[in-house]
Amino acid sequence: MKEILDRDQLQHYLQAHQMESVFNDQLKPHLSLYSFQQGEFVCSQGEVPQNLYVLVKGKLKVYTTSVEGKTLILSFKTPLELIGDIEYVRGTDIVNTVEAVSPVLMLGVAHRWLHKYGKGDPLLLQFLLDHITRKFYVKSTTMSFNLMYPVEVRLASYLLAVSFDDTDAELNGQLNATSMMDAANLLGTSYRHLNRVLQQFCAEGLVERNKGFILVKNAEGLRAMARHNIYEAQPE
Repeated sequence: MKEILDRDQLQHYLQAHQMESVFNDQLKPHLSLYSFQQGEFVCSQGEVPQNLYVLVKGKLKVYTTSVEGKTLILSFKTPLELIGDIEYVRGTDIVNTVEAVSPVLMLGVAHRWLHKYGKGDPLLLQFLLDHITRKFYVKSTTMSFNLMYPVEVRLASYLLAVSFDDTDAELNGQLNATSMMDAANLLGTSYRHLNRVLQQFCAEGLVERNKGFILVKNAEGLRAMARHNIYEAQPE
């Protein structure tokens, strides 16, 4: 994580995402702009939270880990998204691990300033309420997705989510094949089964394996396979 000491850039993102009225004049001086590199953790499950973050650029992966060490992917997040909102409201430790899929920019404000200047602010509270209720809707949909859909559908959705980002040209449909071991864990299946499904996708011309990389050849075909139930989908 790196703090970007550029108030003009911070103000740009407040305006671009229509958040100027969300953070009052007492809170704005305590807002910071942070960058996270691809693969960097924003927060980890079980940690004590320090900041509330607002995702303004890039893509995040959210997953949970059981006490047995098994991981399960929950969702992918694109702007505008809050990280640490539930923990701030409830005063709990971090619930899920959040990792940058692409280079990410986040607005951040420390909990101590939120408690001091934002606790009774109706605009901030409404902003938090809107995002938290949407998050519960998405979680319900995602849990059904994980439980009810076969690995083919989940893998198609995963490949779309980790391989493309409208705000980052570097995510251009290609990913490292070695990440498939982690993908199997995150999708709740065995690597052997996932490999069989990947072979099926290759035979159908959906993806191509080449020199340690997997390249998405037919994104529309993957979307049809995923039945538009992709991990990063948001409710209407």
